[in-house]
Amino acid sequence: MNLQSMTGFARAAAEHGSTSLAWEVKSVNGKSAEVRLRLPQGFERLEPAVRQVVQKRFSRGNFQATLTVGRPAGTQAQPVVNEAFLKDLAGLAKRLQEQFGTAPPSADGLLALRGVLDVPEAVETEDERAAVDATIMACLDKALAGLEQARRVEGEALRGLLSGHLDAIEALTLRAEADPSREPASIRARIAEQVRLLLDASASLDETRLYQEAAFLATKADIREEIDRLKTHVASGRALLSAGGAVGRKLDFLAQEFNRESNTLCSKSNAAAVTAVGLELKAVVDQFREQVQNLE
Repeated sequence: MNLQSMTGFARAAAEHGSTSLAWEVKSVNGKSAEVRLRLPQGFERLEPAVRQVVQKRFSRGNFQATLTVGRPAGTQAQPVVNEAFLKDLAGLAKRLQEQFGTAPPSADGLLALRGVLDVPEAVETEDERAAVDATIMACLDKALAGLEQARRVEGEALRGLLSGHLDAIEALTLRAEADPSREPASIRARIAEQVRLLLDASASLDETRLYQEAAFLATKADIREEIDRLKTHVASGRALLSAGGAVGRKLDFLAQEFNRESNTLCSKSNAAAVTAVGLELKAVVDQFREQVQNLE
C-alpha cells in the first residue's frame, strides 16, 4: 500500500449546461482531517456533503476546498431597485442637509443601504438544482482524486528519505555494538585501572568492596538492552514503511522510542566513542521524526 504525505494540491473543472465550475483543493499537515470551505453564495447547502466526502477519503490533514461557479452574462439575475424606498431616503437626506447642514447624499451611498438594492436569486427547479449539485460533487471527487495522487507521489518520496534514516540508525547502532570499549577485556582493564587509582589515593579503602561497586556500575552502564531495542525498532519501522497506508502516527511513536533509546545510550555510555554515536543517533532520529510529521 502506498504512503501518503499530508501536503498536496489539485484542481478540477466541469461544466453543466451554460454553467462552468471548478474546485481547488489543498492540504497541509494536521492531527486529524479538518476541512475549511469557500463556497459561493447560494451553495452553502453543499457544505455537509463536501465535509463528509473529504473526511471519508482522508484520515489526516488540514484541507481547504474552494468552489468557483461562473454563469454567462445573460443568465445573471438583474438588480432590482426599490424606488419608493429610495425616494423616501433621498427626501430625508435632503431635509437633514437643509436643517443641519449635513453633506448631500451620494448615489452609491444610498444604493448601499439595506433594502434599497436587491439581487434576486435565479429561479431553479428542484431537478435543476439537484443536477447542478451532482455535477459539483462529481467535480469534487475528481479534484480529491488528484489531491490523493499528489499526496501519494510525495509520500513515496518520503518513504525513500525515511528508509535512509532507518539505515543510518541501524549503522550507528552496529557501530555502538562493535565499539572496542564494550569488549569484556576492555571493561575489566578500565575497572582495574579505576580501582588501582582509588587504592593508591587511600590505603584504607576495601579493595573487594571497590571491585564489587565497580562491577555493579559496569553492569548498570551496559547498553546491550538499548542496542537490542534499537534493532527491534528499526525492523518495526521498515515493516511499517513496507505496509504503507496511514502509518504516520505509528511512525511518530516509533520516533519517540528511538529518541528515548538514544538518550539512554548517551547517559549510560562510559566511552567517548559510544557517546559520540549516541549524539549522532539523536541527530538522525530528529531528522526522522521531522519527516514523519508529513505523513498521513
